[in-house]
Amino acid sequence: MKAIEPREKNQIHILLVHQAFAALDEPGGTRHYEMARAFVQDGHRVTIITSPVSYLTGKSAAGRVKWKTRETPQPGLEILRAYTYPALHRSFFHRLLSFLSFMFSSFFIGLGVKNVDVVWGTSPPIFQGWTAWLLARLKGIRFVFEVRDLWPAFAIAMQVIRNPIIIGASKWLEHFLYKHADQLVVNSPGFIPHITSRGGRNVLLVPNGVDPIMFNPDDDGSVFRQDHDLIGKYVVLYAGAHGVSNDLEVVLSAARLTSTQPDIVYVMVGDGKEKQNLMDLADQWGLKNVRFIPPVAKEGMEVVLAAADACVAILKPVELYKTTYPNKVFDYMAAARPVLCAIDGVIREVIESAHAGLFVPPGNPAALAESVLALFNNPTLAKQMGANARDYVVKHFNRLTIAASMEKILRDAVNH
Repeated sequence: MKAIEPREKNQIHILLVHQAFAALDEPGGTRHYEMARAFVQDGHRVTIITSPVSYLTGKSAAGRVKWKTRETPQPGLEILRAYTYPALHRSFFHRLLSFLSFMFSSFFIGLGVKNVDVVWGTSPPIFQGWTAWLLARLKGIRFVFEVRDLWPAFAIAMQVIRNPIIIGASKWLEHFLYKHADQLVVNSPGFIPHITSRGGRNVLLVPNGVDPIMFNPDDDGSVFRQDHDLIGKYVVLYAGAHGVSNDLEVVLSAARLTSTQPDIVYVMVGDGKEKQNLMDLADQWGLKNVRFIPPVAKEGMEVVLAAADACVAILKPVELYKTTYPNKVFDYMAAARPVLCAIDGVIREVIESAHAGLFVPPGNPAALAESVLALFNNPTLAKQMGANARDYVVKHFNRLTIAASMEKILRDAVNH
């Protein structure tokens, strides 16, 4: 029988295994950090095993690539960074090595975390799901598996994975984790049919969302505009990963089509495997209306979004991407900025239900350019869409409410 620490009634110790975890001082999605802080505030203890290598940039902070480093941002919250092969963005093979190295290092570090009540695994990458499952079984506790991306289905659709052996092994692991999770959680309603068709059961929705307090809708972004020579410009912002799936060449093509409007500037904030290629293409096309800016930590995104007049959410026109709830859309909405949504499916439904922006057919630069001009020429409409967006996420996608839903799922798993 495992030793139990003294604790208040209903207080639990949650172990989260999450290679792509990001804190507020790092670029990337901070869903799990915000939830962890809420759990700790409610008296729970949270231990997070993550990587020292940024999932967005592929870079590691100085001195972090060790077997294990420990951080304690606040009492009750501990972050353990497990050794990860650092060449994340060099190629798919190197990316796979990164995933596998974290899978094994996080497992051995997880064995040393004591008095855990529930293990929370999350995907992507899916390999860490195996780590979380095995830790839960060895510790004799429940395993909650959260699906944030339909991997390997997305990777297969984008032809990132082509080797039939890797495809077969990945599909086997996906089915295994769906079948053996004590509780499945998804961050988008669009994922549920895929998961249930592959053996998943007990699927609950805890959607992506945002903490509205992190964004000031009344800020005019003058600080960011001054720093980046954007005073007097109409800023069309994209913030996030610069990867193959993000289809950002479409944004560059739209910039090319609207280049006769010198006041419209496209600002690309973030990093990723395709960023250098995009910068080279912008130079090749002679685009003077595009600015590339390094990634910004979540705590700095308030001033970035405040400088935007309109924000772009875009993915390649792949059928499976209709299932996604991208984090960036909810940040855009919380900042009260109209969304140019070049993603069909469930996130389009959110934008249209909220009257929070314009839908743009994916993969269509002319349609994106036309939509940019529509908002540029009608600032009153754009401002109203932004206000609608803010109101909608406050009511329907507030991170505090979402965190409470996840907390209940974890507590129920412990008390099952």
